[in-house]
Amino acid sequence: MNIPDDLRHMRHALSLAARGLGRTWPNPAVGCVIVRDGRVVGRGWTQPGGRPHAEVVALRQAGEAARGATAYVTLEPCSHHGKTPPCSEALIAAGLSRVVVALGDPDPRVNGRGFEILQDAGVDVVTGLCEDEARKQQQGFLSKVTLGRPMVTLKLAMSWDGRIATSSGESQWITGPMARRRVHAMRASHDAVLVGGGTARADDPTLTIRGLGVAHQPVRLVMSRRLDLPLDSHLAHTAGEVPVWILHGSDAAPERVSAWTGLGAELIEVPVTQGQLDAEAALQALGARGLTRVFCEGGGALAASLLSAGLADHVVLFTAGLGIGAEGRPGLGALGLDRLADAPRYRLEKIERVGPDALSLWSKLS
Repeated sequence: MNIPDDLRHMRHALSLAARGLGRTWPNPAVGCVIVRDGRVVGRGWTQPGGRPHAEVVALRQAGEAARGATAYVTLEPCSHHGKTPPCSEALIAAGLSRVVVALGDPDPRVNGRGFEILQDAGVDVVTGLCEDEARKQQQGFLSKVTLGRPMVTLKLAMSWDGRIATSSGESQWITGPMARRRVHAMRASHDAVLVGGGTARADDPTLTIRGLGVAHQPVRLVMSRRLDLPLDSHLAHTAGEVPVWILHGSDAAPERVSAWTGLGAELIEVPVTQGQLDAEAALQALGARGLTRVFCEGGGALAASLLSAGLADHVVLFTAGLGIGAEGRPGLGALGLDRLADAPRYRLEKIERVGPDALSLWSKLS
């Protein structure tokens, strides 16, 4: 094994896989590079909607040059018959002599079977190269398969004293245009964008990706127990163009259910716990519908419920250089903590300057 070359090609495959993040659900975003005699002869990544798979795209590009070549794949090739034949069999049929894979697939339909099929056919299989990088990239898919829920990234934008609005509710804009542009890029790498009902009512957001030339749009999610959302909002007017899913309780008024359904929204009923929608049940419902990566943009009550339940896998914090004061609205709702030991704790991954603002990335301690 040529470690430097193998690393280079696997990192190439990982960079290709990243192009599919936010576009391939319910399937994982996978990258594949095919190399023969030191030359890349085929490359591909999972296409929008999850088909075709990365290996198939790369094999089509490689053609006959795939015979005797090495394939670098970021996730174990599938082994089950679905809408398309298994990628493990496609690699064998193309005559690959060696397959290097970063990460195994825990999906019960695969879970090592892809490796077995390749090895039984005489293909040299190497696993575990760049496994940590691949696991981080596949966190959303792995969460859906193993926990039944999507990965959640919680975005917060605050003044440096932790406020998201003045006492009157004015919040546009605490952070600058570069930070807002970064948020749009983050939306693009997630399957869906989530807000609470209070944020939907107060801000009338569109929750779309704008200004980046991106063709696809994430699913727009709102958690609103009573479905008491304005029917003249941006979300209502565009529900037939970009998907809107609303999670609500059983006590939502029937006329509200009919109105939003008529506008084209998908309604998802979830249980109510202690007067609010059960966050865990809501995420399980989203996972059951195939979502793997959810980007939550608040508000404070929803952020607090996710943090309290241990459901926010990552926190993206934009901090602006202004103070609003104690009369301003806090960035987080009540967590009900009496002891510091019970506070949710996160590990700092990165901090950087974004225009006049600071961006810090945090991950939940496992």
